[in-house]
Amino acid sequence: MSTPSTTKPGVTNWLLVIALGIVWGTAFMGTTLALEAISLWWVAAGRVAIAAAILLPLSAMMGQGVQHIRGARAWCFVTVIGIFSLALPLTLLAWGLNYVPSAFAGVAMGAVPLLVLPLVAIFSPEEGIGPRRVIGVCLGFVGLLLLVGPGAFGEGTMGGRLACMATAACYAVGSVMTRRAPKMPPIAFAAASLAMGALVLMPLAWVMDGPPQITQTSAAWALLYTAAFPTGLAAILRVQVITSAGSLFMSFTSYMVPVWAVLFGVTLMGEALPPQLFWALGLILVGIGISQSRALLQQLRPKTKTQ
Repeated sequence: MSTPSTTKPGVTNWLLVIALGIVWGTAFMGTTLALEAISLWWVAAGRVAIAAAILLPLSAMMGQGVQHIRGARAWCFVTVIGIFSLALPLTLLAWGLNYVPSAFAGVAMGAVPLLVLPLVAIFSPEEGIGPRRVIGVCLGFVGLLLLVGPGAFGEGTMGGRLACMATAACYAVGSVMTRRAPKMPPIAFAAASLAMGALVLMPLAWVMDGPPQITQTSAAWALLYTAAFPTGLAAILRVQVITSAGSLFMSFTSYMVPVWAVLFGVTLMGEALPPQLFWALGLILVGIGISQSRALLQQLRPKTKTQ
C-alpha cells in the first residue's frame, strides 16, 4: 500500500474528510442549542476545555502523550495553532452568529479553500497548485453560493460578517501552519493545541461573563457533544489529514459542511429542503472531482512496472 501524499491522498484520507464533513455539519446545531442557555464566551471556552480534558488522557492511554512533543519549535506551533486556529475562530464564529444568518457563516466557511490556495502557493508549494485545483476550488465555491442562495447576504451586520470571514481566515492559516509544523503524534498535537486554547479562553470567559451558568440541561448536553465530536474528535482527524494529504485537500471539507448542515437541519430540525440542494451538491462534487482528478486516476489506473 502506497503512502498517502498531497497528490495521492488515499482511500483513508477520503473517508476521514467525509467523516469530518459529517461531524462538523452538526456543529451549527450543537452551538445554537448551547447558546440558548450558556453565554457566548463559555460556549467557546467549554468546547476547547472539555475537548482537551477528553483528549489529554486519551493521548496518554494510546501512547501519544504530550511528552512526545519535543522542542521549543514544536511547542511554538502547538501554542499558536491552539490560540489562533481554535480559541480565536470559535469565539469569532459564536459572536458572529449572533448578528448574521447561519447561511452567511456557511459561505464564509466555504471560502477557506479559496484562502488556502495563495497560502499553499507561498508556504507549502510541495502540495502543488495547478489549473485543475484552481478550477475545482472555484467550482466548489460556486456550488456553495448556490446552496445558501442570495438570502445569505441580505441580513446581518458588517461586524458579524467580518467576524465570520475572520474565522475562515483563521482556519486557513491554521491549516497551512499544521502542515508546516514539526512531525509529532496527531493525537498529542490535537490535545496539546486544545489545551493551549483552553488556557487562553477559560480566564477570558471568567473575566467577561463571570462563573459559568447553565439554565437548561439540553444546552449542557449540546455543549458536551460539540466539545467531544466537532471539536475533540475533529481536531484529531484534521491533523491526520493535513499532515498526510495536505492543507488544500483538507480544505474541501469546508464545502461538505454546509451540505451536511442543511441535511441535518431538514431531517432533525424539521427545516425545509432547499430546492437547489442537489444542483449545488453536484457542482461541489464536480469541483472536488476536477481538483482531485489526477489522484483519482492514479488510484484507478492499473499498476505498471516501477521505473
